[in-house]
Amino acid sequence: MKIIRSKAFTAPKAWGAIDVANMAGITTRLHWTDQPYIWHVNEGEEVFAVLDGVVDMHYREDGTEKIVTLETGDVFFAGIGCEHVAHPRGEARILVVEHEGSI
Repeated sequence: MKIIRSKAFTAPKAWGAIDVANMAGITTRLHWTDQPYIWHVNEGEEVFAVLDGVVDMHYREDGTEKIVTLETGDVFFAGIGCEHVAHPRGEARILVVEHEGSI
C-alpha cells in the first residue's frame, strides 16, 4: 500500500518524478515541473493527467501545431505517433501513465 500526497511533491529538477506503480510494464509516475519538456513521440500510448497547476499541451496534428490548456483534473491522451510537448504555467504536478522506458 502506498499513499502519495501529490500537492506536497516537489523534485530537485524539472520533470523529476517518483514511481507510483509498474504494472506489467506500464508505469505510473508523478512528475513535478516548472519548465517545458521536449518535443517527443512516445513508443506507445500515454495518459497525462494534471493533478495540480496549469499546463499548455502543444501537439502536432497533420503537421499543424495546436495548443490545448489543461487545468487541474484534465487528462490528455497521446495516441501512438502523437508528437507533443508540455509547457507548464508555473509549477505543475502531473501523473503520467505509459510504457516503461518511454521518454
